Amino acid sequence: MMLHRDGESSLIFALDIGTRSVVGLLLEQDKSKFRIKDIVVKEHEERAMLDGQIHDILAVSKVITYVKEKLEEKHGPLKKVCVAAAGRALKTQTAYAIQDIKGKALFTEDDIFLLELSAVQEAQRKLLQESEIDSANQYFCVGYSVLRYYLDEEEIGSLLDQRGEKASVEIISTFLPKIVVESLISALQRSNLQLEALTLEPIAAINALIPPSMRRLNIALVDIGAGTSDVAISMDGTVTAYGMVPVAGDEITEGLSDAFLLDFPQAEQAKRDLLHKEDITFTDILGFEQTLSKQEMVDQIYSSIEKLASSITKEIKRQNNQIAPKAVMLVGGGSLTPSLPLLIAEKLGLPENRVAIRGVDAIGQLDQTDLPVKGPEFITPIGIAIAAKEKPIEYVSVTVNELPVRLFDVKKLTIGDSLLAAGISINKLVGKPGLALMVEVNGKGITCPGSFGEAPKILKNGQPAQSFDPIENGDAIMVEKGVDGKAAAITVREVVGTTLPIVSVAVNGKAEAINPSILLNGHPVSLDQQLEDRDKVTFTYPETIRDLLLQSNEIAEKDLEPFHLFINDEKTNLSPFSVQVKKNGKQVTLHDHFSNEDSIVWEKGSTPTVKMLAINQQYETKQEIAVTYKGQRVVLSKVLLEFYRNGKLLEEEDILHRGDHLQVMIRRKEPFIFQDMFRFVDIDRPKGAGSFMLKKNGMEASFYDFIDHGDELDIEWKSKVLEVNLEDKA
Repeated sequence: MMLHRDGESSLIFALDIGTRSVVGLLLEQDKSKFRIKDIVVKEHEERAMLDGQIHDILAVSKVITYVKEKLEEKHGPLKKVCVAAAGRALKTQTAYAIQDIKGKALFTEDDIFLLELSAVQEAQRKLLQESEIDSANQYFCVGYSVLRYYLDEEEIGSLLDQRGEKASVEIISTFLPKIVVESLISALQRSNLQLEALTLEPIAAINALIPPSMRRLNIALVDIGAGTSDVAISMDGTVTAYGMVPVAGDEITEGLSDAFLLDFPQAEQAKRDLLHKEDITFTDILGFEQTLSKQEMVDQIYSSIEKLASSITKEIKRQNNQIAPKAVMLVGGGSLTPSLPLLIAEKLGLPENRVAIRGVDAIGQLDQTDLPVKGPEFITPIGIAIAAKEKPIEYVSVTVNELPVRLFDVKKLTIGDSLLAAGISINKLVGKPGLALMVEVNGKGITCPGSFGEAPKILKNGQPAQSFDPIENGDAIMVEKGVDGKAAAITVREVVGTTLPIVSVAVNGKAEAINPSILLNGHPVSLDQQLEDRDKVTFTYPETIRDLLLQSNEIAEKDLEPFHLFINDEKTNLSPFSVQVKKNGKQVTLHDHFSNEDSIVWEKGSTPTVKMLAINQQYETKQEIAVTYKGQRVVLSKVLLEFYRNGKLLEEEDILHRGDHLQVMIRRKEPFIFQDMFRFVDIDRPKGAGSFMLKKNGMEASFYDFIDHGDELDIEWKSKVLEVNLEDKA
């Protein structure tokens, strides 16, 4: 890179290979200062360059050889050279990456960096598709900038220490095609030059113009050349983004050509005259010569200038997260376009003094020179020489999983960059989440996530490292995929435990906790049963007092049924002999509901007899009257109903059982007659008695006379002796 002269100073040979011309520059370093020793500018004789990339290596090498030989005439042989890859050769691509973080602990810096690298890799994939290139190592990633973070699809300032379901990031990434570097080296070799140092034009210009103390500021540098305008964004001490628009100085040339009917060379000359003349004379294609003032010509091409300003400001905002930077520096020959700085300031909403054209005099490290090197068009070649000396970009060689990888050192390289360069799929490094279970609990779907996959295991030179750790030449990187998460494992208790309310009631004075009835796919199950995907769990609490008593296992279900009999084949429920229930002291039925903390008192129904059945049913089982016989009260009765069970006549005190089938025989109700009394009294016939007389209420009566309640009945006996005497007298 350096040619030593007299042991005190060194010469730096730098080439700026542009679309329109090649600039060769010899810079001399003396301690901390640089001095321009010589400069040669040679335009391409044919269109050998396009958008910063060499299309005709032979033609470009001829121009390089011419510049080299011109400088060698005064300064001796030149063997090594510093060059820059054009900013316009850079490719930018926006991309988006998303990661499922449901159930994951707090999002860490390493998690965020891996997510960003996944987005960079997605940008690289999209770029390869657009360019129809198969191999990822055909592009060097030279920088990326985060546009937005999202948490659960809502924009958020930072993902650090956040929790949610989905984390995502949108980035804009910049790539340098490998072919650009290779074609530069080939053209230099044809001119017998060895590549000493390589840099990027935007980095070269920023390093020349912006001292380290200013690099923390958000500044846009715009290099307006002939065919393209290159944009670089500086922030936090580094270049964070690059961009290019295919609108530049040629747009103004074409505007002059259209407005004044000039061929392209004449329009190009008129554009250059605008920079330092107030009146410009030109001859159009029809042969008419005109002389116009600078302002008149600018007015005619104002739309072209505005188009250039709009294109540049749109790209600045795109690369700077849609906001205006703090200041804009314009370099390159196209920056001298009249009214351009003012228009850019207006479109960015910046004060006029925040957009400035920077010439060679703005380079603080450069001594004054008598050479005609003053304007902004010389910033880049001088910056290339200074950057090559102070910040040369080199190749860094590392191994990733024992495979050699070479990286283009244009920024602070990290382990993540080496993984990208090695073609390792970043989004596959993080362990996959374990399979989730989808279950239903009382008809509501619940997702039970598996455990989250672990971060990749990374070693740098045998020591644990993180993806954002820096790397140096010769580092050995080993990376293993993170362990996959385990499939969801969950029990019935875990899916219902947090939702089960506590219900407690007092049953016959004893407090009881009421547990739900739990079914798995319709079958009873324990709380510790492991669930499988698509299982359906239902749990229900007892709703009625009947359900409560059944769950308590203190009474059989059959005993809770109402006491019933079949009387002459007709089912009859007998509530007084069924279970009796009180809730909080009030009589209720088994089908009433209960609440937490209620007091339930219950008791079994009594066991009925035939007599109790008759009373309960208000059956008239007997026909009774009371009469008086010989001064004593006598109750006469007739059976009106007879109860039979399985053909057997039942007595009043016989016990009845639930579900008995009874047959009831009903007798017709008839009046009592005198004769009925003899079934209830004992007739004592006096000794010597002969005939008798029936009396009812003192009157003579017969056996078949009807008697009523309260009648006085009697039998009068006659002695046999008396009867005989009477007969004899007769």
